Amino acid sequence: MTHQPLTTPFAFDTEFDASGVVVNPAAAFRPIKRAYGPAEVEALVAEARLDARNQALAEIDSVQALALSAIAEALSSAAPALAQVARTHRQQSAELAMTTARIVAVSALDRYPEAPLQAALEALGQEIDASPRLVVRTGDLTEATHARIEQLCADAGFSGLVAFRTEPGMAAAAFQLEWADGRAAFDPDEAFVRIGEALHSALATEAGHAENPTPETSMEGRP
Repeated sequence: MTHQPLTTPFAFDTEFDASGVVVNPAAAFRPIKRAYGPAEVEALVAEARLDARNQALAEIDSVQALALSAIAEALSSAAPALAQVARTHRQQSAELAMTTARIVAVSALDRYPEAPLQAALEALGQEIDASPRLVVRTGDLTEATHARIEQLCADAGFSGLVAFRTEPGMAAAAFQLEWADGRAAFDPDEAFVRIGEALHSALATEAGHAENPTPETSMEGRP
């Protein structure tokens, strides 16, 4: 008679082989715990809170990253428009300043038409000193103004002959000086045009879109 090994009663979680030997005893079974003590409940709650907090922080970090990305994209797309607004503001401010300066300058030249000529004579004193004759081309000036110009020439050190030539249509403050070794000229309108061109060229250069400057028209060689 064959001796049968001692076996445990059948359980749903006990497995047997063909000979009836237990290959997976019920001792390996771990039933789901359905009752917890107060301390265990508190530990589980604390663990759940920590997991929830970590998950919330992770979601916040993700939302912040998305928000920062959106802000960076908005700034990047708005930068060209802001730069254009700044350039337009600078240009308009410069044009306003130029207009104001021109109004003030025109008023000053109307009141003191000989002032530019006086400045030129003071600057050219040494060049015209040795010349025997100085031709002064101006607009329609009064005899009193001619006398003041002659006095300015004398004060500048010129002792030669001062010859006046009236040029119709020339502005009151405009003039042309001719002497043996050279000539000089001034026209308020042309001066303002050159200043405006230099200003716009500087603004274009600052904006990074500088164009080739327009050659200034020299008065040398004019009849």
